[in-house]
Amino acid sequence: MNSRDRLKTIISKQPADRCGFWLGCPHQETWPILHRYFGTTTADELRARLGDDFRWMAPWNAYRHPNGKPMFDMRRKGAGHGAAGVFSDCDSVAEVDAFEWPNLEYLDFTAALAELDQAGETYRASGFWCPFFHEVADFFGMENYFVKMYTHPEVVHAVTRHVVDFYLEANTRFFKLAGDRVDGFFFGNDFGTQLDLLVSPAMFDEFIFPYFGQLTRLGHQHGLQVILHSCGAVSRVIPKLIELGVDALHPLQAHAANMEAEHLAREFKGRIAFIGGIDTQELLVRGTPEQIRADVRRVKRTLGPCLVVSPSHEAVLPDVPPANIAAMSDAARG
Repeated sequence: MNSRDRLKTIISKQPADRCGFWLGCPHQETWPILHRYFGTTTADELRARLGDDFRWMAPWNAYRHPNGKPMFDMRRKGAGHGAAGVFSDCDSVAEVDAFEWPNLEYLDFTAALAELDQAGETYRASGFWCPFFHEVADFFGMENYFVKMYTHPEVVHAVTRHVVDFYLEANTRFFKLAGDRVDGFFFGNDFGTQLDLLVSPAMFDEFIFPYFGQLTRLGHQHGLQVILHSCGAVSRVIPKLIELGVDALHPLQAHAANMEAEHLAREFKGRIAFIGGIDTQELLVRGTPEQIRADVRRVKRTLGPCLVVSPSHEAVLPDVPPANIAAMSDAARG
């Protein structure tokens, strides 16, 4: 069974020849460390060395504004991440509608399609990342966003509608061109903190899940498996994610409340596939290779067989010893 077939089977919630493995997407400062340790020179070479089954190939640079403007220009000039956004004082849907929203005619998928053509027999996860929850938060500033859910719900809906409508049409165009070169629609919104959800389940039902459901349905309409990335303690909404059609959940933040493998298995095993689960906060950083192997075996016993072993955050940082990466890969495939 090749990597592509293996992960398609796992994410369809059927047992494969073994659990899958995904290295994740190491931080740019991590790659030289890994290459020195494993004697490799390219990402593909390293992934092949580790038996990596998964490739994430989103159309990251497909939006080409003629004047270099970003796809969503949501921050006030000079403002940093988390600061008040352009709609922080907005109380009018008309003002939202008059904003310069991205133009679909500026999309160019040439590079993304070429990358898919070179993917080989590995699982291809793609599609726009669609972090609408974060982008709407940036349009308002996170605190303003949460407050306006109560004070100006129609404005919050208007901004969310514009953002999600763009992603729906952009993905439709991309998936039509990509065809069967893509296996899974992988997109992400971090809905949780270390302890709980960022907003109440009632606010999710009002402002997030209707739009999330549209994106999920779009993936299935194009014959794709749907993989959600959400860090944090999201166990309270996993039943809703399953109901909306999510096929696999990533990255299973191991130390977040109720996200440990035992809880996830007890509540959700067989209803959704799992990607991740190997702790990057403590274990991969400070553990020994044998401790890593033991934990991978535990997670496989608990969450397998419909499991892709992977770090509990995909952006592996330079403080993770390469020997621990090797141990995770070996145990995942053993």
